[in-house]
Amino acid sequence: MRRILILTIMMVNVMAMSAAKSKITVDRIDPTDWFVGMKNPQVQLMVYGQGIAAVTDVTTDYPGAVVDSVVRLDSPNYLLVYMNLRDAKPGTMTLLFKTKNSKLKTPYQLKAREMAGEKRIGFDNSDVLYMLMPDRFAQGAGHKAQVKGLRTYKEDRTQPSLRHGGDLNGIREHLDYFKELGVTALWLTPVLENNSPDTPNGFSTYHGYATTDYYKVDPRFGTNADYRRLCDEAHQKGLKVVMDMIFNHSGYEHPWTQDMPSKDWLNMTDGKALQTSYKLTPVMDPYAAEVDLKETTEGWFVSTMPDLNQHNPHLMRYLIQNSFWWIETVGIDGIRMDTYPYAYADAMAQWMKELNEEYPNFNTVGETWVTEPAYTAAWQKDSKLSEHNSYLKTVMDFSFFDKLSQAKNEETDPWFAGLNRLYNSFVYDYLYEDPTHVMAFIDNHDTDRFLGNGCDTLALKQALALLLTVRRIPQLYYGTEILMNGTKEVTDGNVRKDFPGGFPGDKRNAFTREGRTRAEQSMFNWLSRLLHWRQGNETIIRGYQTQFIPYNGIYVVTRRWHRNTVMTILNGTSKEAVLEVARYQEVLNDGQDVKRVQDIGTGRYYDLTKDLKLKPRQTLVLEF
Repeated sequence: MRRILILTIMMVNVMAMSAAKSKITVDRIDPTDWFVGMKNPQVQLMVYGQGIAAVTDVTTDYPGAVVDSVVRLDSPNYLLVYMNLRDAKPGTMTLLFKTKNSKLKTPYQLKAREMAGEKRIGFDNSDVLYMLMPDRFAQGAGHKAQVKGLRTYKEDRTQPSLRHGGDLNGIREHLDYFKELGVTALWLTPVLENNSPDTPNGFSTYHGYATTDYYKVDPRFGTNADYRRLCDEAHQKGLKVVMDMIFNHSGYEHPWTQDMPSKDWLNMTDGKALQTSYKLTPVMDPYAAEVDLKETTEGWFVSTMPDLNQHNPHLMRYLIQNSFWWIETVGIDGIRMDTYPYAYADAMAQWMKELNEEYPNFNTVGETWVTEPAYTAAWQKDSKLSEHNSYLKTVMDFSFFDKLSQAKNEETDPWFAGLNRLYNSFVYDYLYEDPTHVMAFIDNHDTDRFLGNGCDTLALKQALALLLTVRRIPQLYYGTEILMNGTKEVTDGNVRKDFPGGFPGDKRNAFTREGRTRAEQSMFNWLSRLLHWRQGNETIIRGYQTQFIPYNGIYVVTRRWHRNTVMTILNGTSKEAVLEVARYQEVLNDGQDVKRVQDIGTGRYYDLTKDLKLKPRQTLVLEF
């Protein structure tokens, strides 16, 4: 730990005494502006300023706006003003701060909402999310290698753990690439300010998970206006944008860490931080020891990421409002919440309940990194497996990822190995209230890439075909379509490499056909065909799912809707195998003509009136 934060608390009384004698200032107010017409008309204004707690009264004469209460915290440099805007109209409101000896007027803007909350439509299982890291994807025109006012940092693309210089404009300039590929939603790892210095051992917060300003895009990525422009232009092209948020922790350089608003703003014991165990099972364990549960929910993720206390109602109100503000301000279409079970479950449920009430058609996915389906299912909204409703609509399928990671290196036998692992994972879908609100993936920024350090395209096609045809919301990781590989063995940076062609000086441009190798282009074409075919496909979006126990090493999953059928066939062995069609008659005898059915990935036709010989590790996605 860099220092014992209790020293900050010990200084509060001294600072308060001196502040009372000095002139008050308002340095900033969070949220930076707010919106009228919200279902909850109350807004919390967090006012920052030297000695601001010395204010004796806060008023406004703005029509329809009423100050409900003023809250003073332990630090003299924060003041919370709770206002009711039920009858207020858009405009500039003036807040009057009074002390015994002075008055201070501060303007505050109230905005009109662009649309009602019900009209905000989130991502769902008709979408395919494309996850990317802004620092590693592409650099836009006019990028500055150094931004003034930030703590010491360096852009060095030769170092996997330093900043590389990608930004929001770089992503925006490649929106047509996403359309060509066929994905429908972009999930960006956090874009908010991470104003932390590079460490002496060569690490930076390029990943974005150490927030130092919840209302500001990191200047290295661009501005709030750049973020809005990215969302607007993505929407014009039919693409959604999902924002990565973190309520569990902030960055160490956040003002809250340097000057804690209240003694319980961060999770600490006797002024010291507790290290998390990283084990999430105690949160659901009916026999959990208190020490284990405390380490999970109150432990710091790392020493540079202070753990926020969501049981502080003022802090939780701040975070809830922040999520609403980004929806209204830039028009995001969904939220991915990082480290979901590490935060207090009841506080997070409060957030999700309010979010769902304000935006009933929006969607949030929580990172729930446990590989047992029962654990994941218990976190889903309305789950009967939990005593308390999380109100979290979508959860992440780490079981799918885990079982697939094992299966790709195994032969599918008659019982448990290989693709049996996937079959045995899906059998537990009855635990989910809604399997179509489960997000599946084969890799992401926190895991080894699916290809590891190799290039097994046969295994990759099987993984992708299954991902895109089962009852899930699929998520891809950037570069998979061009066979990007890497492992975390040395550093996480090796699974977060730059997209070729995204940066000045790159030797090739993989955003273009000409810049891809033959193998890359082959995979891109195959995946793109599946992705475009999947768009608006009612059989995949709404169809019933039937899976067959792997037989002769072959795993078959079908989706049916009315008289349409999609049949995903995977040979899970390294040998030729025969699909005995008689075994699958229940999905072949609905009157369809199955003598000439097309494989979506290749365009080739197959006859399902007779047994089908499959090549080693062959993948077919047949539609009829």
